Amino acid sequence: MPEPYVLPEEALEERFLASTGPGGQNVNKVATAVQLRVDVYALRLPPAVFQRLKALAGSRWVEGGAILVTAREYRTREANREAARARIVAMIEQALVKPERRIKTKPTKASKERRLTAKSTRSGVKAGRGKVRID
Repeated sequence: MPEPYVLPEEALEERFLASTGPGGQNVNKVATAVQLRVDVYALRLPPAVFQRLKALAGSRWVEGGAILVTAREYRTREANREAARARIVAMIEQALVKPERRIKTKPTKASKERRLTAKSTRSGVKAGRGKVRID
């Protein structure tokens, strides 16, 4: 199993925000949600991995080549910080995996025959649904 990807600290920028959800008055007083901005250019990824990461990031990709992740599911800063970092690392690790190319195959003679038989059978069923004429 490959070792987990390590985020370089110089590529990260954290901001803490007022969170929502459980926590009572603590939510109103303490900024526990974390907004993590990762400078993708500082990660020095190969071009193919960069493109896959950009596609995976989707709407989290912001101008200037950064990914913005907000974590607010926990009540503490530390837990939210770890959650945000874990999500970024998972996204980068997923981008590092090169997708396998699909090998094109031809349909077999028997499968072509089955398809054509099914088409003609269906055609007969539909032809029988016409209006009934009494001559």
